[in-house]
Amino acid sequence: MNREAMGEAPVGVFDSGVGGLTVAREIMRQTPNEKIIYFGDTARVPYGSKSKETITRYSRQIVRFLREQRVKAIVAACNTASAYALDEIEKELDIPIIGVVKPGAKVAAEATKNGRIGVIGTEGTIGSHIYSTYINEIDPGIKVLGKACPLFVPLVEEGLWQDPVTDEIATRYLSVLTDSGIDTLILGCTHYPLIRSTVRKIVGEEVTLVNPAYETARELKELLEKEGLLNGKPQELGSNRYQFYVSDMADKFQTFANSILKYGILSAKTINIENY
Repeated sequence: MNREAMGEAPVGVFDSGVGGLTVAREIMRQTPNEKIIYFGDTARVPYGSKSKETITRYSRQIVRFLREQRVKAIVAACNTASAYALDEIEKELDIPIIGVVKPGAKVAAEATKNGRIGVIGTEGTIGSHIYSTYINEIDPGIKVLGKACPLFVPLVEEGLWQDPVTDEIATRYLSVLTDSGIDTLILGCTHYPLIRSTVRKIVGEEVTLVNPAYETARELKELLEKEGLLNGKPQELGSNRYQFYVSDMADKFQTFANSILKYGILSAKTINIENY
C-alpha cells in the first residue's frame, strides 16, 4: 500500500467494552478526517480482574481482527490491555500501536505541584503499577497512590452515571486518596470520564483531573503526522467512516454508543473474536 493509500486507511481502536468510546470520541473530535474501526470485547468484559496472560491473548486476537481490516495504526483504548499486553504486541507489529497509559502519566507528572498523584483504575491496572512506573521514570520524586475501583465499570455500563449509588461508592473509593493530599488524579480507565462530574464533586476543584482519553487522541494525531499517515482528505457525508464491531450484545452497545457519540452509530456488528 502506498503512503497516500495508507493515509486514507482507518485507525483501529479497541477496548474491553464501551469505555474506549471515550477515546474514539476524542479521536473523532481531534482528527475529524480519520476513519475508525472500533472493537468492543463486550462478551469478555471486564478485563480488570483477569490475568496478564488472558489479557494478552485477548488483545492478540483483537489485533489480528483489526489487521484484517487493514488499519494503519492501533489504539489500545483500555488501560488494562495497555498495562499488560502493549509491550509484547508492539514487538509483533509492523504498524504503530499506542496505549492510554503513557499519555496520561506524562500529563499528570507535568501537572502535579505537590508531587502526590492519585490513580483510579481496574484491579489489573492498579496491580500492574504501570502508572507509577512511567511517572517515576519522568520524576522519581513523585509519590503515586493507586486505588482500584472495580464497581465503576459495571455502574458506567449500566448507565448509572449520575445516581446516588454511584455517588456513595465513589465517596468510599476516593476518600482514601483525598485524605492523602493528592493534587492530581488520573482517571485510569476509559470508562471513568463518563462519571467525571461525580469524581469532581468528591475530590474538589483543587485536584487536577487527568483524562487519558483526551491525551491519547492528541498523541495519536502527533504520531500520524510524524509517520506521514494523517488523513488530509475530508470524509464525505454518508461515507462509512466509523465502523463498530463487538463480541456480544450489539443492540445494547449501539444504544450506549449513541448516548455518548454525537455522530450517532447506525449499527454494530457482532463477530466471533475467538476465531482470531
